[in-house]
Amino acid sequence: MQSNITPNSLYKNYPHLVAHLTALGEVPESTALPKKLQDLVKLRVSQLNGCGYCQHMHSEEARKDGETQERLDVLPAWRELSCFSSDERAALAWAEALTLLASLRIDNADFLAAKNAFGEKVFMELTSIILQINSWNRISVGFLFQPELK
Repeated sequence: MQSNITPNSLYKNYPHLVAHLTALGEVPESTALPKKLQDLVKLRVSQLNGCGYCQHMHSEEARKDGETQERLDVLPAWRELSCFSSDERAALAWAEALTLLASLRIDNADFLAAKNAFGEKVFMELTSIILQINSWNRISVGFLFQPELK
């Protein structure tokens, strides 16, 4: 059985990786990208990547930021449900497109929908968040990070 590497070990032994990944996902406090939407994107990407550690963390963050448990419960079915706004749909579609890049081609409609919904600057901020969480998911899954479940 493979033993895991802990987050603390990563932070201690490779702090510049942590610093770079943290910086990658930083957006200005003045961003027009709502915190709740950032949380939904991080959670959805983590679901797609099968990262339990990040799913646990980002669902907790989403609830702290005011997201309802009901919407978190149905996030994987966001395309089917009217409780997600058009901006949320655009962001989630873009997040899925970038996350599933190896198996799906980028749909120009997803690109344009997200870019038009947020404008170029905020679209780039959204993209940096998606890149960051995909990177963290790969580290967390690869190193077998374990969430502290109650």
